[in-house]
Amino acid sequence: MKILVCVKQVPDTNEVKIDPVKGTLIREGVPSILNPDDANALEAALQLKDKDPDTKIAVLTMGPPQATYMLRECLAMGADEAYLLSDRAFGGADTCATSTTIAAGIKKVGNVDLVFAGRQAIDGDTAQVGPQVAQRLNVPVVTYVKDIKAETGKVTVQRQMEDGYEIIEVQTPCLLTCVKELNEPRYMSVGAIVDAYQKEITVWGHDQVELDPKDCGLNASPTQVFRSFTPPQKGKGEMLSGSVGEIAAVLVSKLNEKHLLKKEG
Repeated sequence: MKILVCVKQVPDTNEVKIDPVKGTLIREGVPSILNPDDANALEAALQLKDKDPDTKIAVLTMGPPQATYMLRECLAMGADEAYLLSDRAFGGADTCATSTTIAAGIKKVGNVDLVFAGRQAIDGDTAQVGPQVAQRLNVPVVTYVKDIKAETGKVTVQRQMEDGYEIIEVQTPCLLTCVKELNEPRYMSVGAIVDAYQKEITVWGHDQVELDPKDCGLNASPTQVFRSFTPPQKGKGEMLSGSVGEIAAVLVSKLNEKHLLKKEG
């Protein structure tokens, strides 16, 4: 079985700040990391490989040349191959154009039985790219996967929902987007890190994946970010304690003070 994991290098959102004047992200000095949900997707693939050593795992990303550092992290975790889609023509892509490029890369890799992706990226939080890639590959997709059992020609997954879960059986090839509750990503060993830097990372541009520049990147992006901003801070909350009756009395009193309750009669 061959598994391909879609991964993304993202800025550490704990360190990101927004320019209040320009309304743009301040990226200078912000460290880049492997998207957390993608780490769970990779771990899911690695666990399947643990059960079947003949399984091969490829990781693929679209990004600038420095994304190779993140790909080597994936190799150090246990992936066998790494592919980077990097080209100026891919720049400025929204989710629609990004999925076009990633799907083209997956087709170029070829003979993939399972495609894994994280639920969403922490720098965009759209959760759109995975399903869009599946649509462009014309394969079934299951989102929010929190458990996976693979068999010959099919997988049985548990899909997380707000009030429970679904058990879904799907034929391969298919695409699964994974949630953090699925597993705990493994650590890299020192030896694996050294080995990862001995492996070659394949880099493809638009020509190699047979994409016209007008069909990818900014040229093919129907949506664009106008500005980014942080929401205004809310006032500090107040915790009420006591019995139910006491809490209710205090709450009614405070609502009356703000003239938020209307008396009838």
